[in-house]
Amino acid sequence: METFLMQTAEPFLFKGDDLGFLLIHGFTGTPKEMRLLGEYLSKQGHTVLGIRLPGHATRIEDMRRMNWQDWAAAVEDGVAMLRSCCSKVVSVGLSMGGALSMVAAANFSLDAAVAISAPYAVDDKRLPFLRPISVVKPYISKGSSDTKDAEQAAAHANYSVYPTRSIIELDRLLKATRKTLPYISIPVLLIHSKADQGVPIRNLDRYYKKIGSNQKIKVELEKSGHVVTEDIEREVAFQAISDFVQKVIK
Repeated sequence: METFLMQTAEPFLFKGDDLGFLLIHGFTGTPKEMRLLGEYLSKQGHTVLGIRLPGHATRIEDMRRMNWQDWAAAVEDGVAMLRSCCSKVVSVGLSMGGALSMVAAANFSLDAAVAISAPYAVDDKRLPFLRPISVVKPYISKGSSDTKDAEQAAAHANYSVYPTRSIIELDRLLKATRKTLPYISIPVLLIHSKADQGVPIRNLDRYYKKIGSNQKIKVELEKSGHVVTEDIEREVAFQAISDFVQKVIK
C-alpha cells in the first residue's frame, strides 16, 4: 500500500494526566518540529497531542488546495479531542502554529495558550501580486535555515519551498488572527528569539500589545533560529512553558 506521510513527520499522541497540551506546527512544517517539546511535556506526566495541519507532511501539491480555515478547523478538532480526556487544555504553536494558537485562545475552549516565533503579518512587498504570480510561479524558494543546531537542522522535516497560493492563505489567517487578539482573556505566553531570521523579533511586541488578556508574559531568547523547538535554546523555551503553565493553571 502506498503511504502518504513523510517519514518521521507523523502526528503523535502521548497519554498522560488530566492536563492536555495541543502542539501545532508551522507553515510548510510537520509535527516533527514539535516532537521534542511533546516528549519533554510527556516526561512531566502530561497528555500531549501533536496534530498535522491539512496539506502538510504529505506532498506539497496537497498544501496548495488548503485554505486557512482548514488549518483552524484542525486545531479546533485537536482541542475537542483533548477536551474529551483532559479537564485542562493548553495550546502551543510554532510560527504559523503560534498564530493558530492565538486564534484558538480567542475562539475555542482553552485554559492557556503559547505562541513561539509567531508572525504578526506577512511583511512582503510582493503580497498584492501573489495571486497572478501564483499562476506562473506556483512555488517560491526558501532561504537557508537559521537553525544553529546542525544535527536538528539536517533532520528537519518540511517542504523545501513555499506554495505561492498558500502564502495568500497565511496572510488571510494572520489578518483573522489580528482581529481576535483583543478578545483573548486566558493566560498567554509569547516566546521569540532575537536571532530569528525568518520572523523578526519585532513581531513579539506587536502581539503583546494587541492581546487583550491581563495575564500575558513574553520571553526573549538570544541565539536560536526560527524553529526554537529544535534549536540550541529549546530547553530554555520548554522550561519557560512548563513554568508558565504551573503558574497560571491551578
